[in-house]
Amino acid sequence: MIGVFDSGVGGLSVLSELVRLMPQQDYVYVADTRYCPYGSKSLDLIQERSAILTEFLIEQGADVVVVACNTATAASVAFLRDRYSIPFVGMEPAIKPAAQLSKSGVVGVLATANTFKGSLYHHTRDTYATHVRVVEQVGEGLVELVEQGSLDGPQTDELVGKYVRGIQHEGVDVLVLGCTHYPFLTEAIRRVATPDLQIVNPAPAIASQTQRILSAVGTHAPSMGSVHFWTTGDRVDQLKKIADRVFPDLQNKSYDCLLR
Repeated sequence: MIGVFDSGVGGLSVLSELVRLMPQQDYVYVADTRYCPYGSKSLDLIQERSAILTEFLIEQGADVVVVACNTATAASVAFLRDRYSIPFVGMEPAIKPAAQLSKSGVVGVLATANTFKGSLYHHTRDTYATHVRVVEQVGEGLVELVEQGSLDGPQTDELVGKYVRGIQHEGVDVLVLGCTHYPFLTEAIRRVATPDLQIVNPAPAIASQTQRILSAVGTHAPSMGSVHFWTTGDRVDQLKKIADRVFPDLQNKSYDCLLR
């Protein structure tokens, strides 16, 4: 079984790639909606929440845990690997493929403030982006839009446009989505960006890495291709509304509230 957690519904963008690649696997997904967004929270709180959610996923039988949140990965994945014996897959900043794709030599990264502060991001940037210029943009307010299900409309396009047009003014021709919420805004980005902007979403690569790790673990428990969704918030219906939009054809799914 694959456990997945995020601060909210953003990790569904990763879960959708996991389900597409491994449809017969069973999944447990936790949206830590009560504490969303993580982007402005303290390191200690994010680590505490990451440990609580990990322990719940292990109790549910997770063989591997996907930290489907760039901010939680930056703050907690090393801490989790030291503390627990099961394998973890974190969100890697997709700077390497973006740098390889760029023709202008200028790459944009749209992420939360805490992601930019993380050592993983700095290591990746300093290793793979030495031959390009990286323009960093904090997407303040975007997570909240996705959590509300506001993926289009004037308010969404105005805020997305503010960020995207700003970084494109710097010559950016490849944009890295550095938060798992942001793939849900891809259409909004395309509406406000120039047609030549390439968008890099790391979720497919994360799903492939999870598949490799799960194969190495070598578990053979019978799977039903099910997803059990949990939220720590007080509105299961909000999670259900968005998850049903992402997984309209998924038959074996259920929803619950997690009081932790």
